[in-house]
Amino acid sequence: MSTITEAVDVDVDVRTAYNQWTQFESFPEFMEGVEEVRQSDDKRLHWVTKVGPVTREFDATITEQHPDERIAWKSDDGPEHAGVVTFHRLDDNKTKVTVQMTIDPEGFVEEVGDKTGIIDRRVKGDVANFKKFIEARGGQETGAWRGDIPRPE
Repeated sequence: MSTITEAVDVDVDVRTAYNQWTQFESFPEFMEGVEEVRQSDDKRLHWVTKVGPVTREFDATITEQHPDERIAWKSDDGPEHAGVVTFHRLDDNKTKVTVQMTIDPEGFVEEVGDKTGIIDRRVKGDVANFKKFIEARGGQETGAWRGDIPRPE
């Protein structure tokens, strides 16, 4: 199992950065290897990803979500992974976005990708691409979901 942590300072306010991250269906626009994300309800997501020649589909559950602070998730099936994205206000127009993930690769291709650092580089690239994506939009998010999902007991 691998743990990946990556942070980036984005030149938008914390509300805008958080709002954009809640637009899960836009992830393929800035995440390499993410073919599709469908949100079925406030807590459930269906992912289609591609690593090399391998396409995987899996479901994930949002386990905690607090506007302008954090979004945490875990996989329900498929490759085991979990993580949290946190949002820290640096000033009125700058936010630190930090992604922390643990991944237990499933299958030969994913294990090779993990051991050779490909998955780590992909996450780092995705975080950098998020910065480019939101800043290129002039600080305008594509939508927002401001609901709160408390941490399970």
